[in-house]
Amino acid sequence: MAKANAKFMAPLTPSAALAAVVGSNPLPRTEIVKKMWDYIKKNGLQDSTNKRMINSDDKLAAIFEGKKQISMFDMSKYISKNVK
Repeated sequence: MAKANAKFMAPLTPSAALAAVVGSNPLPRTEIVKKMWDYIKKNGLQDSTNKRMINSDDKLAAIFEGKKQISMFDMSKYISKNVK
């Protein structure tokens, strides 16, 4: 059985902006991404014509440096900037 990558599963502390979406408790990156997607889907923020794009609301704009829309592939880059 392969050992899980400890660094990958290490709890990360969200910034204030990220905590508004995923909560302020330290979480592994995988959980942060999952909670981001839960939030995006719950609030209908996935672009209806291009599913790869995420539309920002006020909470997400704080994480995505004010951008109105980002690609789902850029999301991890913004998450990385918002965790310790």
